[in-house]
Amino acid sequence: MSTVTSDAEKGTRLHHDYDNGAPSTSAATRSAPTPPWRPLANPGPLGLSAFALTTFVLSLPNIVIGLAFFYGAGIGEFFVGNTFGATALSSYGGFWLSYAAILVPGFNSAAPYNASTPEGAEEFRLAVSFFLFGWFIFTFLMLVAVLRHSIAFIVLFTTLDMAFLMLALGEHLEKTALIKAGGVFGLLAAFTAWYCAMAQMLSNDNSFFTLPIVSFQKKAI
Repeated sequence: MSTVTSDAEKGTRLHHDYDNGAPSTSAATRSAPTPPWRPLANPGPLGLSAFALTTFVLSLPNIVIGLAFFYGAGIGEFFVGNTFGATALSSYGGFWLSYAAILVPGFNSAAPYNASTPEGAEEFRLAVSFFLFGWFIFTFLMLVAVLRHSIAFIVLFTTLDMAFLMLALGEHLEKTALIKAGGVFGLLAAFTAWYCAMAQMLSNDNSFFTLPIVSFQKKAI
């Protein structure tokens, strides 16, 4: 989720000279030539776009399982040396996979609770609420991590955190109004994530305009 550091700078940190540093005494012992350096693309916009679309669909009465299983890019952040992006996007990718597993009958997530009975259905609903509470806590930690990053990312994680809180409370208290409020915060988080993704993709080289994120630091997370 880097916003400032260029792709070339990221690639510079990742690509190393393959020469072992030993002096060459003959053609037979000379080390292999260094492979040509190729800059890595910034996976942040893809990860943010995947997060945005999946959250957008989940926040509306729609089918989210396909996106939850097949749309994401958190692993790419590892290759560009972005610790925060790798942690956040990979974790939320795990959220979508695990949430989809809850919704897919083949995983039998409700089987241990005997959800076909009223008591079992109640226990399963509470289990889902605690699942969402856990993601509310994790998102709050991610919010703390971006407090010195930019206004855009603070808004993103604030709205997302509120979405998890409202959904968790709605499931726990069985309040439809709270679940709808969670959907509204989810939509706000989705549009903010799309904004952040576009802010990273648009530059003076490929666009007539750029989008500000109001960064608080010179280097990205």
